[in-house]
Amino acid sequence: MAVFLAGLAVFALLYAPQALLPELTRAFGVSPAAATLSVSAATAGLAVGLLVLGPLSDRIGRTRVLRTALATATGLAVLLALVPAWEPLLVLRGLQGFALAGLPAVGVAYLREELDASVSSRAIGLFVGGTAIGGLSGRVVAGALADLGGWRTALGAIAVLAVACTAAVWVLLPASRRFVPVPRGTPVLQQLARGFGDPVLLGLYGLAALLMGGNVAVYNAGTFRLEAQPYGLSPTLAGLVFLTYLLGSVSSPLAGGLAERVGRRVVVPVAIVVTGAGLLLTLAAPLALFVAGLAVLTVGFFAAHGVASGWVAARAALGGRAVGQAASLYSFWYYAGSSVGGTLAGEAWASAGWPGAVAVAGTGVGGALVLALLLGRSRSLPGR
Repeated sequence: MAVFLAGLAVFALLYAPQALLPELTRAFGVSPAAATLSVSAATAGLAVGLLVLGPLSDRIGRTRVLRTALATATGLAVLLALVPAWEPLLVLRGLQGFALAGLPAVGVAYLREELDASVSSRAIGLFVGGTAIGGLSGRVVAGALADLGGWRTALGAIAVLAVACTAAVWVLLPASRRFVPVPRGTPVLQQLARGFGDPVLLGLYGLAALLMGGNVAVYNAGTFRLEAQPYGLSPTLAGLVFLTYLLGSVSSPLAGGLAERVGRRVVVPVAIVVTGAGLLLTLAAPLALFVAGLAVLTVGFFAAHGVASGWVAARAALGGRAVGQAASLYSFWYYAGSSVGGTLAGEAWASAGWPGAVAVAGTGVGGALVLALLLGRSRSLPGR
């Protein structure tokens, strides 16, 4: 419950501005490409934070990092609702992203350490599904409240949600029982380099960057498409499209269970093919088919991501590497891909409309599929 609530808060804070992109464009007089920086600045800060908080959690413990980071991000959320100008907003979003890295830096490693291996893949799938609900909550609530009181009201409400979740996490989160700290004499750079020593881990990092870049490209540009003609949806109705994220909270744990039966090397490429099929479906003109395409894409994306993140943790543990470090590197490339893909999507939308955004996303999904097929031919480590 504690990790679920942490995921709810972190991903609501991270992605709430995504539903507000057209509103921010009008409020600050910036271009659509510039507006996407409100998301990309946070994901870039998060990516950098992972490189710091991941190794830190391997030394001082998972729960200390998670509690402190979540409290800091929540405090910054309150300031964001009051920020007076565009440039300070981007600075605060970057700092908030750094703090939000506390959960992805420790979440998978914490669950794998504290739970039996026979259920860890399903548990990690449930955790990823919980983050999907958090991202959904931030987008839908922000979109609805933007209609009522503008973007400040929307971000203020998300800050209140984060305060409640943070208080609950501080009370509920169990202390680690199986955590073994990395020796303090181990240099951080040496510890970091060990995460790049396995070609399979490198492939999984690349897969994360490409797949997430494609996913964020679709949803960033999709917000503008839904409010533009011929659809012309209000922020509230456009935000409801993010309900497709509920499907991700279902597909991720189901894919984790399937991976335990048939293997990760089978499930990941199949899930990416499903993602690509959904992306192509969004090219259809009718709104119903566009939404259906988003739904299919979301099912495939979260299935692939949930299994791949668990694969990283298992591979690192069996290879004698720091699990927290490997999980952080996976998340670093995941959010680095998000920052790049999300920004490119804004440029593509401005210059070529929805087909341009699909081309950006399709490049990422196609590259991820190639990597997944190569990973399927890799050798398993003893014990898995």
